[in-house]
Amino acid sequence: MHRRWLLSALAILLSIVLVACTTANTQQPQTKVENTTEVTSPNSQQLPKGSAKRVVALSSLSADIISRLDETKIVGITGSKLFKNDSRFKDIPRVSEGQSPPNLEKVVALKPDLVIGAEGFSNIPIQKIRQLGIQTLLTKVNSWESLEELTKKLAGLINADPQPLLNRYKTFLPDKPTQSPSTLALVSRQPILAPNKNSWAGDLLAKFQAKNIAGDLQGKSPVGGYVTLSAEKVLEANPEVIILVNPPQGNSEAALLDSLKKEAFWQQLQATKNHRVYVFDYFGLVNPGSIDAIEKACQQLKQALLAP
Repeated sequence: MHRRWLLSALAILLSIVLVACTTANTQQPQTKVENTTEVTSPNSQQLPKGSAKRVVALSSLSADIISRLDETKIVGITGSKLFKNDSRFKDIPRVSEGQSPPNLEKVVALKPDLVIGAEGFSNIPIQKIRQLGIQTLLTKVNSWESLEELTKKLAGLINADPQPLLNRYKTFLPDKPTQSPSTLALVSRQPILAPNKNSWAGDLLAKFQAKNIAGDLQGKSPVGGYVTLSAEKVLEANPEVIILVNPPQGNSEAALLDSLKKEAFWQQLQATKNHRVYVFDYFGLVNPGSIDAIEKACQQLKQALLAP
């Protein structure tokens, strides 16, 4: 069981690193949507509003947003389990699967006028695609505000109205959030890794007024927006609520909890004693993933943090 938890921790660490590898150990800006052609292709011009007619999205979140804004504009997507049973993408070509790099021949064959990637994961393929003369966009979503800004940016590029989607986002958040209990979001056990305020997970916790015990901490974690904690630090903070994150490949909730029960400090925490330990999916809380994944994470946060 210990080995299974270690493998799960390594998997989730790898997934976070793939998304955030270019910004480790730095203060991350809360919003960043960069048109890479502006700074690397002097002969190219910034895409004017409404100019994108054929879009290939190398991130699941961008694909989802584009599809919801105007499904006729999306011509290629990355393979993702989030879209496995989604009828919207049934006939849309996949240019990659899982965490494998995109097939450039497939991308070019789709004749896109815009290819969108995620910073830290898509940098190399985006650079190669840009060298072929195709307009590109690198995005990073590590806060609620950056999600809204990305939605507006993409809506402008495909000449769509972002307001209905922005209005839907608002329904995910609590109407009148009150001070929530002290909370530890645990994305891995070895090491104990928790999000601070400079991550998507940390910002989402803040939207629910959670007292994130790692929120203002800074550390030497290899993953930007996350800090490592000692068992002593966790015991000292003694959180009222603990959120566990299932790695992308998924383990059973029972397996996660059983492995932690063997840790000496686990039974001493008030969250454990009061049965306020919750298991969340990686997509939605750590990696935004898709609109539905974000909505599900918000629903779970309401139940976990705002329950009487």
